[in-house]
Formats: sequence, C-alpha cells, structure tokens
Amino acid sequence: MAAHIRRRLRKGATTTAVAAAAVAALAASQAPAATLADGSAGSGDPKAAGEDTASGETDGAATGNSPYYTDLPPLVTPDKPGSSSNLPAAGRAEAGIPASILAAYKQAERTVATTDPSCRLPWQLLAAIGKVESGQARGGRVDANGTASPRILGPALNGQGFALIKDTDGGAYDGDAVHDRAVGPMQFIPSTWASWGQDANGDGRKDPNNIYDAALAAGRYLCANDRDLALAADLDQAVLSYNRSTEYLRTVRSWFSYYQRGTHEIPDGTGTLPSTPSTPTPSPRPGGGSGSSATPSPNPSPSKPGGKPSPGPSKPGGGGSTSPTPKPPTPKPTPPSETFGSLENAGTGPLRATAGQEFDERVSVLARNAVGAPLAKVPVTFTVTGGTGTLFAGGKKTVTVRTGTDGTATAPKLQAGEKAGEFTVTAVAGTGRPRTLTYAATVTARQADAIARTDEKALVAAPGEKFADAVTVKATYKDAAAAGVAVTATMVKDPLGVIDNDKGPYFKDAKGKPVRTLTALTTDADGQLRLPEIFADDNEGTYLLRLTTEGGASVVIKLTVEAPEETAPEEPAPGETETPAATKP
Repeated sequence: MAAHIRRRLRKGATTTAVAAAAVAALAASQAPAATLADGSAGSGDPKAAGEDTASGETDGAATGNSPYYTDLPPLVTPDKPGSSSNLPAAGRAEAGIPASILAAYKQAERTVATTDPSCRLPWQLLAAIGKVESGQARGGRVDANGTASPRILGPALNGQGFALIKDTDGGAYDGDAVHDRAVGPMQFIPSTWASWGQDANGDGRKDPNNIYDAALAAGRYLCANDRDLALAADLDQAVLSYNRSTEYLRTVRSWFSYYQRGTHEIPDGTGTLPSTPSTPTPSPRPGGGSGSSATPSPNPSPSKPGGKPSPGPSKPGGGGSTSPTPKPPTPKPTPPSETFGSLENAGTGPLRATAGQEFDERVSVLARNAVGAPLAKVPVTFTVTGGTGTLFAGGKKTVTVRTGTDGTATAPKLQAGEKAGEFTVTAVAGTGRPRTLTYAATVTARQADAIARTDEKALVAAPGEKFADAVTVKATYKDAAAAGVAVTATMVKDPLGVIDNDKGPYFKDAKGKPVRTLTALTTDADGQLRLPEIFADDNEGTYLLRLTTEGGASVVIKLTVEAPEETAPEEPAPGETETPAATKP
C-alpha cells in the first residue's frame, strides 16, 4: 500500500485525498512527524491551501512555482515497538548530506538564530527544501567555495506548463534574456533573489549558485513576516511561500521529518540523486482546457449568427473549413556563451591616494557569460564622479576599455586631484539591462611629518606695534620638502595647544579685524610657508604660536611683547660744566 501511494505521489497526483492518504501512510510507517497546521492544506480552500494552479501567476513564490523533485524518503520501520530513532540500512544513503551542503545549512541556522532568534529556523527544513529543489545541489557537485558547478538552472518560465515570468535580470543569473528561470541549489527566481540574495561566504558577491549564499537567503525568506517556524502553521505558510503547491508542502514535510530523525555527512559529489520531477500543470489556452495541446473543433462556429466560416481548403467529406492560424516564429535563443552574465570586481584593492599623487591601484572588472565563463571583447565604460578633481591618465573623466580573452578590463591609472575627499569610479557594461559596478575612492590631503622655523631669531614687539621679523617655517615628509600641505596657525596659552588665547599677538583678517587662528595656509613648492604679519596688543608678556600640519606635525613658536627700555640722560664729564640754556629777554 505504501509503495503504491509513493508511486502515485511521484507521478504528480495533486488531489487532496491522495496527498492526505500518503501522509497518513508515511506517518504510520515512519513514526511521528510534524503535522500540517489545521486549515493550511486540504481544507477545500485552494488559496489557503496553496493548491496547484495553472493561472500563470507566481503569487510571490520564491521559485516561481517551478518544477521540483517528488522523490520521497525511504519508509522507516522502527527497530522495536515504540522506537524510531534509528534509520534502517535502506535509508542511510538518503540520509547522507554532502559536506559543503550540510555545512551551509547549519551555518545559515546559526546566522539566523543570531539575527532573528524568534524565527527558530531548523537547518533540517533547509535540507528538506534543498533536497526537493535540487537534490542537495545535485548530490553536492560544488567547488571548494560551495558554488554549484555547473550552474543549476530550471526550465524557462514561459507559460508552457509553468508560470509566465518574463526576464527580470537580463539573463545575468539564468542566462535567459527572454524568460526567467529558477537558479541555484535553492532554485530562486532572479526577481526574488534581487530582494533576498545574501553574501554568506564573505566573497563580496550574492550568488544564487553558491550554497552558502542560497541557504542563508532561503532561511531569511522562510522567516519573513515574523514567522515562528517552531509553529506548524507558520512552517506550512513558509514552505507554501516557496512553492504554492500542497504536494510540494507534503513532500518537503516528509523530508523534514526524515532528516529530523538523523543524518550524516558524506563527501561532496557523492549524494543520492533524485529521479522523479514534478509534472508541470499546463497553462490554460484560449477556448478552455489545460492540456498541452488544443484539439480543434471539427465544425468551427461562425463568428456571428448567420455568418460563414472563413474560406479555406475543403476537408474530405465536405463541410466547413477554416484557415489554420499561423504560429508566430519561435525566436532563436542566444547561446549562453554569447549572453552577458555578470560584471564582477577583478581584484581591485582599496583606492586611496594623496592629493596630487597617482593612485597605485587600478580599477579592474571581469565580465562573465551566462554560464560563468569569461566573456571577451565586451566594452566597459569607466567614469569618475566627484569633486576631488581626480581624473584618469590623460585628463579624462570617462574612458572605455574592452575586455580581453580572460574577460577582464582595466581602466587607466587615476591621478588624484588637489582637493581631499571621496569620489566614485563606476564601471558599466552590457546593453538592454547594463551591469554596473561602483568603486569608492578617497583622496587624502597632502601630509607632513615635521615642521620647523627656518631661523631662530627672537620674535619681539612693543605693545601696540607689529613684529618686525616675519615667521617662516618649512614642512617636510620623510625628510623631503612637503609641498601643498595645509597648515593651521593658532595663538595658544599652552605648548600643547589645548587652550586658545584671546589676548596678546594676533593676525588681521581681510577686513583688518584681529584674528588669532588662521586656516587655509599652504606650503609652497619648496615646502615653505611665510606667515602674514603679526601684531601685538597692549598686553605685555610671553605668548605662544602653534603651527600644525595635515599629518600631525607641529611646532610652537615664542612671541614676546614688551616695552623698549628707556635710555637715561648722559652725565657731563668731570671738569665740564653744563651750559645754561639761553634765556629769553
């Protein structure tokens, strides 16, 4: 009986009665499993139950309701009455999960437990969905980074037995620029991946063909809408949001229960491959019926009462005839090797340079085709955007470079402008739906690691007068003259410059008003800076002037304000008499 039911399910039976009987048989032979929530399926409400439909709508399903594998887990016979904790020998092969695939599911569970603990996501649910969607990435055929090789693609969702989903990604993920396809081990359609894609392995890419990225994305998708997957109703809703089919829900539930009873790790590439895909429900055609082909009516009705059928060749035996409706030509698909797939960073490091200097790093991108191979002769346009004055070599803001045989294109070197700040370099390639990469870059101000006076002459002024001698300093960086370095001059009370001074020497601004801090001072080509005139107020004493540079170098200069010494009148020499002043008459 159980074997018969399993054959029925594998053939795609979708009626509630058969599905319910299958679950009942599984529950009786495999020991207790998580039960379907009341009303979530089999309640007679197709919308609530998520019944299979041929409406051509995805209803927001992550997979676009694309096909899946209906293979069921082996029936489990308890070793002894009341025991179901151990899998029988017949089930051990199916209980094995490839190492990288298993690691990705468990990592996703840990990550979600940290970011969304109330969801209570079990990794066995991810394993069940991964089994049904791709047979655990085709038995674990992934590379060292966990990326499926070759890529896993579902059939075109062209409305012929599947939902009709026109292209949303320009073929970037699925290699199909006409219709979307489900992609990767967890079979996301591109539009869903655009919203839910994750970078779980830290390689800087959100790749639906990578099991780590896909497993985390699936986990977050299942936890949406504040679901608690420890509750049967929420778990059912989560699975149905992945593929709106009651049979799909029951198949995933069977594997979920099976994996909960025990699994073990096996080497990548050695997993058991599924063999029975679901039977797609053909889309309805005009005139009724949902079969894969429409049978023409032997006696077509006229379009209007009393009208005549369209003229055409007579059929044997007389009677009316119709002209066959010409079929539109089938577009010839573009080979995946010629279809633009993705534009990626080809190893460009941090973009950072000092003002006026050349960037050591160059922007480089990699173009891939629809199957992930390098794509040559693709024009890539690089553009600098920002207010730092940075340009490509030759003084250009925009350049176009074609990819080489290795799929890479490298922009010319960047020349930093004189203004410090951030800017971006954007790489764009492809037509129709261009692929874009944006790189952040930074121009830092010119720096100095030392600054000092060019002479040691004392700086003294009388109250209310200006200092006769100018202050000149020189900035250096690694013992070389530091040109174009910004310098700030401030009158301070302490050598560390913590407290500004509000009296004593001062500079004058453009309006002749006293100021005690000057910015926007810059060293010349020789690294030297001559300060503007310094004036003394009426307060005598010793004051400090602190100069600091971009880069942290500083020097403190002493300024003295004091009245000049008075000169005493000379006394006459011995024997000399002072001549009396002339008197007026």
